[in-house]
Amino acid sequence: MNIIVSGSLAYDRIMDFPGHFSDHILPDKIHVLNVCFQVNGMKEKYGGTAGNIAYSLSLMGEKPIISSTIGHDYERYFAWLVKNGISTENIKIIADEFTAGAYITTDQADNQITGFNPGAMKYPSALDFDKFYPKETIIIVSPGNLEDMITYPHACKVRGIDYIFDPGQSLPMWDAKELIQAIDGCGILIVNDYELDLIINKTGLNKKALLTMARTIITTRGEFGSQVSTLDGEIDIFPVKARKVEDPTGAGDSYRGGLISGLVQGKDIEQCARMGSVCASFAVECYGTQEYSFTIDEFNKRLNC
Repeated sequence: MNIIVSGSLAYDRIMDFPGHFSDHILPDKIHVLNVCFQVNGMKEKYGGTAGNIAYSLSLMGEKPIISSTIGHDYERYFAWLVKNGISTENIKIIADEFTAGAYITTDQADNQITGFNPGAMKYPSALDFDKFYPKETIIIVSPGNLEDMITYPHACKVRGIDYIFDPGQSLPMWDAKELIQAIDGCGILIVNDYELDLIINKTGLNKKALLTMARTIITTRGEFGSQVSTLDGEIDIFPVKARKVEDPTGAGDSYRGGLISGLVQGKDIEQCARMGSVCASFAVECYGTQEYSFTIDEFNKRLNC
């Protein structure tokens, strides 16, 4: 089965400020703000929705194919992907841009200042869909280049390819008509509870109406688990307990990797969602979105407990 993961690739550059931002910002001078925070150092992590989902899939023993763009500083990321058995063949290199990057500075009160450079993500990856046999292909359209997110659902429907639509943090950029067109015909619409409310408000469609367009809606709810909804009813999926919670960032992408692995193995949707929860439980135990790992035995032990 071809598992195509469309979305972003990014470097997350994480810095810690050994103080409090508020001590260095004068409220009456906020209109002429000019500050410099000297940090303790910087850690670079691999990130982006496509990278995170593909990494989770690779831990599940799958061979995902990433459809994305990356900048001229691609070598380290490509080496990491190859090390984890992830194909780089369909990743488009944009020679005149840096890879998308998030620059995150956190102070001692856990306040954050983030700068994001979309870089190569500004360009579509232009996947050649005709290389893949439709009945042996599944695609997840996750947050990344907006043009890809709009055109890929249509390309899937024309060819009869099953796709999962995962709009996530891209939702504010969509207009209602294009959003409805992307949802209509997807096998699964996967969102968190806030994003589902945003879709309902933006489109004017209630959940039941959305379910006439998407066969299934999966709503992730963090520490409260997830919910699988169809026109036949709803199933609550309880969260899988992690040994510790170090960093919840990337747990949703990990969930998607477990979910998709279950789908290609022919599991029912409840079991697939449960597999997603298991993956997410490992992800939150490590700082960074591609830092966790597990063996299949460790995964099955947590799945079956």
